[in-house]
Amino acid sequence: MADLALERIFKDFGTVKVLQDVNLAVADGELMVFVGPSGCGKSTLLRIIAGLETATSGEIFVGGELVNDLPAADRGLAMVFQSYALYPHMTVRQNLSFGLENTNKPASEIERRVKRAASMLQIDTLLDRKPGQLSGGQRQRVAIGRAITREPRIFLFDEPLSNLDAELRVQMRLELSKLHNDLGSTMIYVTHDQVEAMTMANRIVVLRDGRIEQVGTPLDLYNRPANRFVAGFIGSPRMNFLSASVAEARGNSITVTLQGLPAISAPFSGVNIGENVTLGIRPENLLPAEEGWPLEVDLVEQLGGISYIHGRLPFGDRLVVSASGQTRLRSGETIRISAQVEALHVFSSASGEPALLRTAN
Repeated sequence: MADLALERIFKDFGTVKVLQDVNLAVADGELMVFVGPSGCGKSTLLRIIAGLETATSGEIFVGGELVNDLPAADRGLAMVFQSYALYPHMTVRQNLSFGLENTNKPASEIERRVKRAASMLQIDTLLDRKPGQLSGGQRQRVAIGRAITREPRIFLFDEPLSNLDAELRVQMRLELSKLHNDLGSTMIYVTHDQVEAMTMANRIVVLRDGRIEQVGTPLDLYNRPANRFVAGFIGSPRMNFLSASVAEARGNSITVTLQGLPAISAPFSGVNIGENVTLGIRPENLLPAEEGWPLEVDLVEQLGGISYIHGRLPFGDRLVVSASGQTRLRSGETIRISAQVEALHVFSSASGEPALLRTAN
């Protein structure tokens, strides 16, 4: 096992700046997840850590050792890709052992590592099969097992579950979390699926346009986003945003007005009277209220235990409301809702930065 440190990592492809001044520390034994929209640089960053890409500038330390000039094979890392990349003519046993045989490991050591990996991943009954005789989930287990047999200092995962169906993704997500707990190894995991990030990570790195927007635990990012981008990216359904203007600002409280809706007072400071702001409110923090905002229902998504109500306010702003259980609401009906003031987020419309919350939650 080992920790990882990235210092001032830049990566350019010609005139295209892919990564810009990335600084990050991953603790020994931590499961760190990189998330962000397509093209944000998360996979490129992982490949730079692995040694498959070269940074334009910056330094990479694994276990305190500078590894910039070390080839990928000598960094002590193991990478699992989106593609299983198994040898089709080899059995599972041979796929697991092939890399170790190439490094001239003793046969007894190879056998020990293969048995350990197969047992951990519950593929010990599949060792004599070839990849063509396996399901997608079984093939991904073999790919992960091949990484385990190397006993690397750090595991790197590049969207390893994206080729699996929904049910298998959930199952493999649980198995990877258990694997991390069992091994206690440092793992860095890239995904575009925020549910994977929220459920698996010790900490999440949110990237946008090659820069780190925020690093924190899943609930830190959910409850205290650093800016509007993170607030809108973390959470499913995403946070609702409404345009507003500051009508009053006194001490630790502000009053904001919304077009055609009653004013709201909230315990924030750091904004000025007349400033345009964006209110953020998560779907689960919008509640039915007799005197609340009128919301015309456009669509209702019934998931059994929870319902998502999509609708429009009088002046066109769209909202999603999360309601527990099932509902009889239909498109075209109007309901009234109110926002839980203590759960509001207030962002500057100009910068996207949050207003300062003075009152303790």
